Amino acid sequence: MKRNRWLIALSAMGIHICIGSVYAWSVLTKPIMESMGFTLQQTTWTFSLAILFLGLSAGCLGSFVQKAGPRKSGLVSTLFFISAMFGTAAAMEFRSLPMLYLFYGVIGGIGLGTGYITPVSTLVKWFPDNRGFATGLAIMGFGFASMIAGPAMQLLVANFGLATNFLILGAVYLVVMTASSLYLAPPKDDEIPRPDTELAKPSGPVYADAMPQFSLKEAMKTWQLYTIWWLFFVNITCGIALLAVASPMAQEVVGMSPMAAASMVGLIGFLNGAGRIAWATVSDYIGRANTYVLFFFIEALAFFKLSTETNAFSFQIVVLLIITCYGGGFSCMPAYLSDLFGTKALSAIHGRILTAWGAAGVAGPLLLSWIKETTNSYSITLQVFSALFVTSLLVMAVLKYKTRHGIAGQEAYWSARKASVK
Repeated sequence: MKRNRWLIALSAMGIHICIGSVYAWSVLTKPIMESMGFTLQQTTWTFSLAILFLGLSAGCLGSFVQKAGPRKSGLVSTLFFISAMFGTAAAMEFRSLPMLYLFYGVIGGIGLGTGYITPVSTLVKWFPDNRGFATGLAIMGFGFASMIAGPAMQLLVANFGLATNFLILGAVYLVVMTASSLYLAPPKDDEIPRPDTELAKPSGPVYADAMPQFSLKEAMKTWQLYTIWWLFFVNITCGIALLAVASPMAQEVVGMSPMAAASMVGLIGFLNGAGRIAWATVSDYIGRANTYVLFFFIEALAFFKLSTETNAFSFQIVVLLIITCYGGGFSCMPAYLSDLFGTKALSAIHGRILTAWGAAGVAGPLLLSWIKETTNSYSITLQVFSALFVTSLLVMAVLKYKTRHGIAGQEAYWSARKASVK
């Protein structure tokens, strides 16, 4: 069966919209506390476990995803994630905290990590000239998911209860994720879209097939991979910490009402998703390295500005700007890795980088709460984050300079383009 690359992109979005519902966990926090009798710390630790195992499973199972292909790995993700939803329903019925941690945190986290990296290398191959846009489409779904899942969860819990909420969502996700996984496949030779044969130098990244193709083992021997891991870790640590306290900080620092703060959180969900596709598309034109330099420059200034902001409107603008960069950091990463290491082992390499997400999911909230409790100030916390981004900006500038021609050089690209014209 000949596949349509736009339906491939839609299938990737289908998987990400389902697993991205994890970002709506806060909607369930209060109902679970009231119904189950769990504390806030016990309930929120469920989310931290899910993010931790997302990163761990992405790192450990990246090679499996690469070898098994998107269809099988997508179905494995579906099996774990749906088992987690049904198991969580059982945990609600039995009022069991260990079951909640096991199913939603551990098993669900494995489903998240496997599903997150499943469509990445496939999309890059279907959109060789617009890799940023392609991966941005799928990862945008992960960011937008909370906008869909949040209201749906509120409605289901109010009308059917916590356990039935997870059963209904699990059934819906089973259909969507299974159908999406079955359609996913890498392009055959006669299906690969080829770039134009003109020799004019493109403004975006080079054609993937002509780039050096690294195995995971080869990529792990480069200093660039570990540098990118650290930069990714910093971006997520600061971003996820801000997400964790956006509403209470808005009320405490600039005096926003709970309703206004909740509205801002809704906008955060929208711009988290919109920033992913917008920045990924921009990166196709200005290059991934330049985009990350821009991210860190904006975030360094924005976090410092936020530390002194007292106006509610300006506060929201700065927060939302930071969130677009936070989301963009996720969507540009797969394309940036393919720029540097090729597409041969992209899922495995991307999986290793995503371990930074798991670590940051724990480190971000812990770092913020420790600084806040030590200094009794959000301002100092935000200034520390600003300093981290200044450091990241300098590191990114060095990385950009050192790899401006690709790790192994981009001359192969021009040779291939000239040969194709001849």
